Amino acid sequence: MVFKAHVLSKKLHILKKTICDFLVNPELSLQTRPISSLKVVWRKDPRLDLAIQNDKEYKLCSRVVREVLNEPGSVIPLRYLEKRRERLRLKVKIETFLRKNPYLFDVYYDRIKPKTQPVKFLRPSCRLRIFLEEEKMFNLENEGLIVSKLCKLLMMTKNKVVNADKLVHVKREFGFPNDFLENLVPKYPNYFRITGCPGEGNSFLELIEWNPQFAKSVIEQRAEEEYRMTGIRPRPNFNYKLPRGFFLKKEMREWVRDWLELDYISPYADVSHLDQASSEMEKRNVGVLHELLSLSLYKRIPVPILGKFSEDYRFSNAFANAFTRHSGIFYLSLKGGIKTAMLREAYGDCELIDRDPLLTIKDKFVELLKEGWQERAEQLKLQSNVRYWHFSSSMQTN
Repeated sequence: MVFKAHVLSKKLHILKKTICDFLVNPELSLQTRPISSLKVVWRKDPRLDLAIQNDKEYKLCSRVVREVLNEPGSVIPLRYLEKRRERLRLKVKIETFLRKNPYLFDVYYDRIKPKTQPVKFLRPSCRLRIFLEEEKMFNLENEGLIVSKLCKLLMMTKNKVVNADKLVHVKREFGFPNDFLENLVPKYPNYFRITGCPGEGNSFLELIEWNPQFAKSVIEQRAEEEYRMTGIRPRPNFNYKLPRGFFLKKEMREWVRDWLELDYISPYADVSHLDQASSEMEKRNVGVLHELLSLSLYKRIPVPILGKFSEDYRFSNAFANAFTRHSGIFYLSLKGGIKTAMLREAYGDCELIDRDPLLTIKDKFVELLKEGWQERAEQLKLQSNVRYWHFSSSMQTN
């Protein structure tokens, strides 16, 4: 009984001290409340899910094109590609895909080996080859933007160095050319140094020169732009807007309010002194996630891809919880069975508001697809009319 009374007395003493500390410094409630205990129920947002759905056909066609272009000579036997359908997440047979997308490939016959029978091969169509040349020219014209993105990705990391194979894995998320390590990086030795051999897992891209012009986040640039327009200098901070019909519990609302009042921490700042479990580190991590999504082409990135960079950007193992914890900043889509982090402010309904300049070449590819779809629709309509005419003629004859 004496022991229990002692424990109870100690607990009361700690409670009194906590209350006194809070009265002296109310911000301690934010600092001491464990971030891991703050839960927000995930809620579906059909508008943002639709944004992913709308790009599904384009991404599928792009995947198949890359598969062929990665083959020696950019040609492949049709039956080989047919065997890769599952990996390509292609639900229809390759020949059906070719009929639906007539402008992508030419079908011709060739031998796999000298003495074998000729089989169907695929190669890029004339229209696709023209587009690929336009893409090369476009990447050259926008090389400065691509270099700045690559620098920014390195500048936010812990040691200003990233495994090169990881960057290859995310090149399509940020609009990097397929050959950026081989042809782009060597052109800028003042910025980059590559060690090892890409493709073997032990190659690294290192930042050589820190460019202060690149070390401004989208949020900081937005605050500066507002200052230029109004003459009033605002505090850099996140745009926090919950979707319609979404409500937070009182405890969470208070935590978010206090958290937003914390000073914004640039994703390019040195945070080695911050406690990983602190609210300040949470503010910094959210800033890095916000910047990564802002640099991406579609302002969204699959969570598993972000997870590959956890160590580089000092994310905890539970970093993905930030996407639901800060539902006024991010949306976590489950569309297609893949968790995808999206930046809410970047979308108006299901459309991007501020489109990345590098998306222009994607639009040209979509135009190529649509032209093929339109031609196929016209052919099907013509065939239908011919069948109807034959049917009508036979009925009149009878």
